Order: sequence, then C-alpha cells, then structure tokens
Amino acid sequence: MSERIDTNLVLKALAMACLHRQPPANLLFHSDRGVQYASGDYRQALKAVGLVASMSRKGNCYDNATMESFWSTLKLDLVYRRNFASHRQARTEIFDYIEVFYNRQRTHSALGYFSPVDFELINN
Repeated sequence: MSERIDTNLVLKALAMACLHRQPPANLLFHSDRGVQYASGDYRQALKAVGLVASMSRKGNCYDNATMESFWSTLKLDLVYRRNFASHRQARTEIFDYIEVFYNRQRTHSALGYFSPVDFELINN
C-alpha cells in the first residue's frame, strides 16, 4: 500500500509477488489500463521476469470482474467497517485480511469452494 498509485508502487508489488510466488514463464498478467501499468518501466519489468502483459480494450470492464469483486469484498468485509487510526494500521489490517483470511481461509465459489492457497496447491 502506498499513498500514491504510481509506477513505483506497482513495481514493488510485482517484485514482491515474484519473490513469493515464482510465476511460471509466459504467465499472462492482466491489469486495467492505468498509466502505471502501461509505463515503459513496468512493461520492461514484466518482460524481465517472463510475464506477458494483458490489458482489456477501453470500456471493457468484464474481463476484470474477478478483481473488481475482490475490491468490493475487501471494502465490505473490512474497510467500511473500520476507522483506521493511521495509514500504518490500515496497511497492517488489510495485509492480514488478504494474507491470513482471504487467501488461506475464505472459500471461493469460483474455485470450487477452496481457498486460493488450497486451490493452487491442488492444481499445481
């Protein structure tokens, strides 16, 4: 999390994801059309780790529906129910929600009622 949604933020997120997940070569990386994802630095970073960039055409929100659903769930389950005292507290609680609950405990109908971690373990 950052106070800015810029190329530096998404570069750090990509580096963290690659460190923890070790994505296979030619994995499709889908994003929206934000300037941070279209930047030369970001596209070069994707290429360096062997990921293939994918962006939807303008005005097409449907291919990003899963991510939009996640943001809605995060907001309804956590963000709108809390008044964070600081950016640091928000960052810590959102990290815990995603890494401890959402990815490891919460079952997802789109994944056959497995958690994302369990689904990945079964399918990889």
